[in-house]
Amino acid sequence: MDETVKITLPENDIPRHWHNINADLPAPMAPVLRPDTYEPVEPDDLAPIFPNAVIEQEMSTERAVEIPEPVRDVYRQWRPSPLYRARRLEKALGTPARIYYKYEGVSPAGSHKPNTAIPQAFYNKAEGVKRITTETGAGQWGSSLALAGAMFDLDIEVFMVKVSFNQKPYRRAFMESFGASCIASPSQTTAAGRAVLAEQPDATGSLGIAISEAVELAAQRDDTKYALGSVLNHVLLHQTVSGLETMRQLEQVDDYPDKVIGCTGGGSNFAGVAFPFLGERLRGGPKTEFIAVEPAACPTLTRGEFAYDWGDTGHLTPLTKMHTLGSGFMPPGFHAGGLRYHGMAPQISHLTDLGYIAPRAYGQLDCFAAGLTFARAEGIIPAPEANHAVKATIDEAIACRESGESKALLFNLCGHGHFDMRAYTDYLAGNLEAETSQMAEQSMALSGLPGV
Repeated sequence: MDETVKITLPENDIPRHWHNINADLPAPMAPVLRPDTYEPVEPDDLAPIFPNAVIEQEMSTERAVEIPEPVRDVYRQWRPSPLYRARRLEKALGTPARIYYKYEGVSPAGSHKPNTAIPQAFYNKAEGVKRITTETGAGQWGSSLALAGAMFDLDIEVFMVKVSFNQKPYRRAFMESFGASCIASPSQTTAAGRAVLAEQPDATGSLGIAISEAVELAAQRDDTKYALGSVLNHVLLHQTVSGLETMRQLEQVDDYPDKVIGCTGGGSNFAGVAFPFLGERLRGGPKTEFIAVEPAACPTLTRGEFAYDWGDTGHLTPLTKMHTLGSGFMPPGFHAGGLRYHGMAPQISHLTDLGYIAPRAYGQLDCFAAGLTFARAEGIIPAPEANHAVKATIDEAIACRESGESKALLFNLCGHGHFDMRAYTDYLAGNLEAETSQMAEQSMALSGLPGV
């Protein structure tokens, strides 16, 4: 096994349970609040937009949550995903570090997002739902839910952030190929979209606005529910299938990570690879370090406030305590569209506040440079979002080279960049610019936080 590059598992080793980090928390999270009364949310408050099974998982503190067999059956199309030892990258960097990456780009949608799209579609179908509305940034989540809708015969309506809608026409084509509809957000379809366009006719959009549009439509019809691709507890729960597989794969080569790294926008792919290991640490296991990497242009964890905020721009969602830049913050149109969100998953925010997760931020030029270093060594072009994790991993590997330490570094390569070649074309042509400071815009958005 000394020269193993690709570490695999048979289909029968797909985990039978997801891991719920809520069972391991050393201190309880702040409750989710109703936006009108500031009282804790009850299950009935969420029933208009989520199916009951999802609501139960959102509030669960049970450590192991069973994965339904119909979901595991669909997972078999690409899971277990491979874990790679990045031997060629190690050699290129001249580092004694042992670099591993969990490759989620093997899914039909090319990212980790189907890990939660499939169960959310299953639970909605089981409760008689006919249509699901959602938002998407870079398009990975919209693509994944479109795929899930085809698997479970559901109508899918996707509001795609306008800047990404224009940058990535093939993501729209992917969604439509699976029968979903894709609308540029902000749009004239909803009151929330029309309100934004009335003030900013040329608005490039944000995930917060797209969420408002999707939630508004879901609340209007009894046969329609809303699905979210990141941030919420149940989404992060579903993603832990990735980290649980990784644990078994590392056992095969008798290794364990000293550091776990993932990019963070809403937090789902980071949680997916990190939470099973973090749970072990919280239960007295190895003192693994966890690094959450975000874009400098949307620095939620590194510059945001840990406070109650709305999850959307139109203030239709409950209030959650999270690291936030303010629900009114409009991120610039940098290419890592999946990381353009004003808030961070409450579970990740809570654990960061407790000191278990170390956040850092990078600019897009440094991340694209790191992504190409990785691609030229390993043969996989990462999604722009994943480049943030690649950059941090390379930095850690270089630190090992300088110190002479042989640490095990694990990161989640959450998707490939095949739909993002426009971004790479712009980078290689020198047309991408370093992001400028958004401090004034961030301060203005934070001034609108609710007075909780």
